[in-house]
Amino acid sequence: MEGQEERVLDEQEWHVEAAAVIQDVKECVSHMSVAALHASNAAIYFNLTTKEENHYCVELTASGFRIVGNRFDNQSEPSEKYFETPYALLDQISPLYRESFGLVLAARLSALVSAEEEDVKGAE
Repeated sequence: MEGQEERVLDEQEWHVEAAAVIQDVKECVSHMSVAALHASNAAIYFNLTTKEENHYCVELTASGFRIVGNRFDNQSEPSEKYFETPYALLDQISPLYRESFGLVLAARLSALVSAEEEDVKGAE
């Protein structure tokens, strides 16, 4: 995202952001946690294991998400490509993410339909 100004958050705010990201994708990956790499006011890092058991270190900045290494806590192979969302990144690197995401979505929709049916029965 060329030309985008880096957002300045303090370390605690980046950790709150990271927790929200992890919560959003945890059902569709094998592992995701905040990396041991030091968060700054411009970035935080994640260790990610896809459903295919591929390991990555992912950086989150105001520019988005990008892979910076193919091992946990490693920044030795930074990609030039940024993704606006964790979903876009995972969609690019993990075919099993797509499958898992679809299954999770279908399960949530099914639960909503069941809850709605129960509400209708209860109102009768």
